Amino acid sequence: MSESVLREKLKLLPDTPGVYLMLDAEGTVIYVGKARVLKNRVRQYFHSTEKPSKVQAMVENIADFSYIVAPTEVDALALENNLIKKYKPKYNILLKDDKTYPYIKVHTREKFPHLSVTRRVKKDGKYFGPFMGGISCKEILDVAAKVYQIRLCGTAVTEKPKKPCLDYHLGRCLAPCAQLCTEEEYAQRVEKTVSFLSGNYEEAEAILLEKMTQLAEREEFELAMEYRDRIGMLKKLQLKRITSMPKDVDADIWAFDTNGLYAVISVLVTRKGVMQGSRNFPLEEGADEREESFLSFLIQYYSNHEFPHELITDESFDEALFTGYAREKAGRKVEIVHPKSGVKRELAVMAAGNAREFLEKSVSKIEHKNDMTKNACERLKKLLGLSRYPKRMECYDISDISGVDKVGSMVVFTDGEADKFAYRRFRVKTVEGADDFASLKEVLSRRLDKLGTDEEERFPRPQLVVIDGGKGQLSAVREIFEERGITDIDLISLAKREEEIFTLQSGEGIRIPREDYALRMLQRIRDEAHRFAITYFRNLHSKRNLASVLDEIGGIGKRKKAALMEKFGTIDKIMRATPAELMGAEGIGKELAAKIRKYFEEL
Repeated sequence: MSESVLREKLKLLPDTPGVYLMLDAEGTVIYVGKARVLKNRVRQYFHSTEKPSKVQAMVENIADFSYIVAPTEVDALALENNLIKKYKPKYNILLKDDKTYPYIKVHTREKFPHLSVTRRVKKDGKYFGPFMGGISCKEILDVAAKVYQIRLCGTAVTEKPKKPCLDYHLGRCLAPCAQLCTEEEYAQRVEKTVSFLSGNYEEAEAILLEKMTQLAEREEFELAMEYRDRIGMLKKLQLKRITSMPKDVDADIWAFDTNGLYAVISVLVTRKGVMQGSRNFPLEEGADEREESFLSFLIQYYSNHEFPHELITDESFDEALFTGYAREKAGRKVEIVHPKSGVKRELAVMAAGNAREFLEKSVSKIEHKNDMTKNACERLKKLLGLSRYPKRMECYDISDISGVDKVGSMVVFTDGEADKFAYRRFRVKTVEGADDFASLKEVLSRRLDKLGTDEEERFPRPQLVVIDGGKGQLSAVREIFEERGITDIDLISLAKREEEIFTLQSGEGIRIPREDYALRMLQRIRDEAHRFAITYFRNLHSKRNLASVLDEIGGIGKRKKAALMEKFGTIDKIMRATPAELMGAEGIGKELAAKIRKYFEEL
């Protein structure tokens, strides 16, 4: 877009809240931002004022922009979060590896509530957590069952009594499904369980200690040791209690630290006055100011996590906007606290110390990670003469044995990192026999047919497609690209033996030094595609009848099949057995054992 057209477009910006998307010359979204007034915010980027280095780098790559009007700034904040997740823009703060943590749920809507572990918090029961490490939710549920005999299964309790299960006979459940307790009796146990999960461990510890003593007196030492272990677990939980913190305080304590080039955001999580754990999030990008970056990060984080009652931090950000968003999402107020003294001040200092220490120890790791990922992508573009930066790379592989159970895999790397949620598997449907070229063509055809359709949002257009193989595989796939007139996706293949790279532009293989990060990245995606295909193939293959699988090897009759089955029990165990272990089955000699082992190694 020419500068004059861009200026005219800036004049048409509305003075309303909304979200803006900055695009580069290839139409890729490189930044998403929200604005209270779109007209003022977007124009700031194009003023000739001094800007932070990362903002300036982003501005220099802007070729166009678009925007979406929102009713309120809170709506714009929510939309910005969704678009960042969708496009993963290069210059936004991105929350990566955002694993959620388990909670214990009391299903209070049931007449006889049961307990379960979940990672999704809804408004349909009582939730306790998150449990961030060191203590297993299963251990806590085990204590609840041993002490309070609350059911852990989701079996429907109906008017028709059921036969009591093993948990009842082990003293771990009151068996309301068998009508062996009253509703009032069970409700009292639920109330005690809720108190226990809220951090009141004294009663549970006393009951466990009494039962352990009784078991020891009966010389049932193995069971007594189980109770001893659970008592030890409760003591660990008690040590996590912040003695000067009220038991009803649920707070997340946040800190931000930066060395000018890299940054880290740290969080401490406390629930019911108990320290649940901490997390550190290294940040490598982010074009906007610190306050906006911090706010954007919080919104991304809390889109997958429970809001606390209090957020404790020394950071400045738009608190009114955050609390408005939190009220809309959680249906309640979240207090923002900037403590000056007391235990909350100590927690804020602790979070800041965590962030500072993590940053000091992680700079070299972050730099190495950049070399292995984004910098490797930039280098690959230069070494192979690619038409564009390979932000999204897709690699394909085929796996089968003698044409049986043919499968294909699609592995995705984004900015040089595995994007496992985007992986896909294909079962080859139209190819007869062992024909990897035809199988590749089928898989690529099915994948490329999604471009330009409603499914493209789930299968975004890649910048680079990598094929596991040499010139033959590359030529086979090239036909698919030419048939569809696709010219804006680079296509290469990687031959494993010599690690040669073949491109459409070069008749000869290209060799990159083995220590080069660009080649290592290609090797990672190729090996990952192979692993993913093999895993799928083995899953399919193991479901086939044991006899039919062994028939493919040859030299194994009914008697030998029966002997293998008697010794190993399942095809999966036979697949993993060594030749020496295979020879342990009656009738399986050295040569046949080697033949069976070789067959499964080639899967």
